[in-house]
Amino acid sequence: MSKELTHRADELASLGWSAEDVNRYAELWDYRQRWGAMNLEREDRLFLRKAEAALPVLITGKSAAKKNTKDKSYYRWLTFHLDAMTAFEAQMTIPDGARGAWPILLEEELRLLDHYQPVLGLPDTLKAKAFDAFRELMGEQAAALPEGNMQMGSYDFQNALLVLKEKENSKWRHLREQSGEQPYPVLLPGVVDTFRTDVRSQFTPLLRETLPSLKDSDKPEPTEPTAG
Repeated sequence: MSKELTHRADELASLGWSAEDVNRYAELWDYRQRWGAMNLEREDRLFLRKAEAALPVLITGKSAAKKNTKDKSYYRWLTFHLDAMTAFEAQMTIPDGARGAWPILLEEELRLLDHYQPVLGLPDTLKAKAFDAFRELMGEQAAALPEGNMQMGSYDFQNALLVLKEKENSKWRHLREQSGEQPYPVLLPGVVDTFRTDVRSQFTPLLRETLPSLKDSDKPEPTEPTAG
């Protein structure tokens, strides 16, 4: 029986396996961990062997270290989009201390991931798609702020990833499905902290309730850092 603590379905997905085969592997792996390989049908045992033969060999012993959260694909995906928007804002004419609503959303999600250290395997990343709706809602609220609190720009949320995909075989998805230039609310300095606090108060319980690997976590909420 495999001694791994979790399956490696996300790695199979990154190797180009179909969603159907990835899900089948995850279900069979869980079944084997619970009931043993002898209780699987021969066809299912052969499928598991094929899948595990396709995976990179795991390093064992002292050199085997848990993959850092910052190295997980989902975390790097968020960071990629955050970096793209940060570079975009550097070219904008905005006051010192102003910040886009969308970068704030990504910064706060990354902050929570750093704190709670979820597994971020396939079960987590599938469930994390529920955060799309939360980001859209908060983005709409920011865009509806009065003119004295927000400066509206426009941004192509897909362009940076399209450029990356031209250079390498990235399987990352777009942060937003809308193509072309989209409204991009930039919060002015007096509103940034208020918006950030609102995001934290809603995103913290949402993330803990959504990601399966945090289901039994009793880790306390992160302490509030210095504003800004």
